[in-house]
Amino acid sequence: VQLQASGGGLVQAGGSLRLSCTASGITLDYETIGWFRQAPGKEREGVACIAGDDGSEYYSDPVQGRFKISRDYDKNTVTLQMNSLKPEDTAVYYCAADHPHGASWPMCGYEEYTYWGQGTLVTVSS
Repeated sequence: VQLQASGGGLVQAGGSLRLSCTASGITLDYETIGWFRQAPGKEREGVACIAGDDGSEYYSDPVQGRFKISRDYDKNTVTLQMNSLKPEDTAVYYCAADHPHGASWPMCGYEEYTYWGQGTLVTVSS
């Protein structure tokens, strides 16, 4: 199983980026997918997760209303649309996947995921 996060880059505050998580060796359609980020000196935090069983979505408070997680079933990809970016969104972003954990939701803690992709750096300038 391999996951690959892409789409990071440098953007000005207020701008947008779209991250993609592509997979091989696993079909993402029914997996729970999480987007996480880690800024220098900080712990990895879950920012957006989508459930593999019923499609429930979870967003952390700092990104609620600005980020949107969605699936592209045709491309076996999960995207993270990030709008109204702020300098504090600067971090390495990672995608992760795991089987749904039944009734436990939200499932957006990094310890809950087995499969991880390499990160993609997002830098938001002020």
